[in-house]
Amino acid sequence: MKYGKAAVMVEENRVETWEVPVVAPEPGGALVRVVLGGVCGSDVHIVSGEAGKMPFPIILGHEGIGRIEQLGAGVDTDYAGTPVKPGDLVYWAPIALCHRCHSCTVLDQTPCDNSTFFEHAEKPNWGSYADYAWLPNGMAFYRLPDHANPDAIAALGCALPTVLRGFEQGGPVGQGDTVIVQGAGPVGLAAVLVAAVSGARKIVVLDHSQHRLDVAMSLGATAAISLKETSGDERRRQIADVLGPRGASVVVEAAGALPAFPEGVDLTGNHGRYIVLGLWGAIGTQPIAPRDLTIKNMRITGATFAKPKHYYQSLHLAVHLQDRYPLASLISHRLAIGDAVKALELVKSGAAIKPVIDPTL
Repeated sequence: MKYGKAAVMVEENRVETWEVPVVAPEPGGALVRVVLGGVCGSDVHIVSGEAGKMPFPIILGHEGIGRIEQLGAGVDTDYAGTPVKPGDLVYWAPIALCHRCHSCTVLDQTPCDNSTFFEHAEKPNWGSYADYAWLPNGMAFYRLPDHANPDAIAALGCALPTVLRGFEQGGPVGQGDTVIVQGAGPVGLAAVLVAAVSGARKIVVLDHSQHRLDVAMSLGATAAISLKETSGDERRRQIADVLGPRGASVVVEAAGALPAFPEGVDLTGNHGRYIVLGLWGAIGTQPIAPRDLTIKNMRITGATFAKPKHYYQSLHLAVHLQDRYPLASLISHRLAIGDAVKALELVKSGAAIKPVIDPTL
C-alpha cells in the first residue's frame, strides 16, 4: 500500500499531519498528485468551528490543482470533453454531483442534494492539503491549457468561481455600473477583477489592510477606503464623493464579517443589488431596517457552492488575464503540508493575500 502526507483536522482547532493511503481511482474518477492546494478563509471557519459542526477526521482543502497520476476506467477526457492523460495538469470543482436529484436535474442548482462535502481521512479523499487527491466519479475536473500558469489559477482558488456564481445569481456587472466591494481578500479581489473586465465605471473597495487595498487597485479598483481609518459615516461621505448621488448600483459583500451586512444594505443605492458572498462561515444575525429594501427598490441575493461551469469559466478567465493582471503574484506564501496550521493562521490574521500548500516542500 502506498501512503502520502495529508493535513487532517482531527477536531476543532486541532490539525495533524497524517500518512494516509493512496488509492487507485474508481471507474470514472481520477487520482492526481497535488501541485497546489489553496488555503481559503472558509478553511479557517471550518477549523475554528464557526462554520458549524464537521465530521472528523477530515483532510482539509477544497481548492486544488494537480497532475494526473492515474485515470479511472472509462476516462479519457475532462468534464468539458478535452482529452486528458497522465501528466496533465487539472483544476477541479470540489463537490461531486449525483445528477439524480431535484437540485441537479430540476433546479440545475448546487449543492447537490446527495453531495458529500468531506470524507473520513483514512478513506479515498479529495482534500487538497495532501500529496494526492482522489477525485470520485462525478467530481468535475478540467485540463489546464498548455500555456496556463498554475499560480495564476490557484491565486483566486474558489474565490473566482464564487464571484461568477454570485453574479449569475444576483445579475452581472455591466458597463456603467458603480460597484462597492466589501473586503479585499481573495473573494473581494476576484469581485474587483470581474467588475473591472466587465466594464464597471467605478469600483470602490473597502478593507482594513492597506496592502490588500493596494492589490485591489492593481486589479482594477478605482478607489480604496480603509476601514481602519474611517468611521461608517466617513465612509459614506467618501463613497458619495466618488460615486455621486446615485451611489452604488452593485455592492458585493466579501468581508466574511457580520457587521458588513447592515453597512452593505446601507451602501446599496436606489434600484441597486447587494450580493452576499463572504458570510458563509460567519453564523449569526445583524439588524437591518426592512423598510430600506422597499424604499430603495433593492435586491439582495446570496450565493455559494459554485457550479462546475463556474470552475471551468474561472480557469479560462484566469488564463486569459494572467499576463494582463498580476494574478500569480497574489500567492503570498508557500507552505508544506506540515505547516497547514501556520497557513491557516496567516489567513486568519489577514497577513497573507493567498497562502498555498505546496506538497513538494
